[in-house]
Amino acid sequence: MQGIIYEEPSIWLFLLVTCIMGGWGAWMTGRAMASTWRRYPVLVAYLALLALVVRFIHFALFGGTLLSLHYYVVDLIVVQFIGAVGYRMTRVAQMTAKYRWLYSPDGPLHWKERV
Repeated sequence: MQGIIYEEPSIWLFLLVTCIMGGWGAWMTGRAMASTWRRYPVLVAYLALLALVVRFIHFALFGGTLLSLHYYVVDLIVVQFIGAVGYRMTRVAQMTAKYRWLYSPDGPLHWKERV
């Protein structure tokens, strides 16, 4: 998997920087966008910037490649996925709490109309 998903000599650096640090930032960004009722395209733009920051951390701290489209896309996919899940979970909680006469939760990522 080295060379395809991560470029560092150990997968632990990828997990630490991209999945834990970048994922935490993406989760909090997704929650912030949902709690302020922002639209999803705004979240996508902010997470693209966050993926650039994650790429810079790989470069500055661990000697990774800064201007690598391949590894930027890998970081972007991970950050977008985690941010989207945080956004959706927060939006479900909002919709079912604020409009409880209209919607009920249907799992952690969906709501359904009350009958």
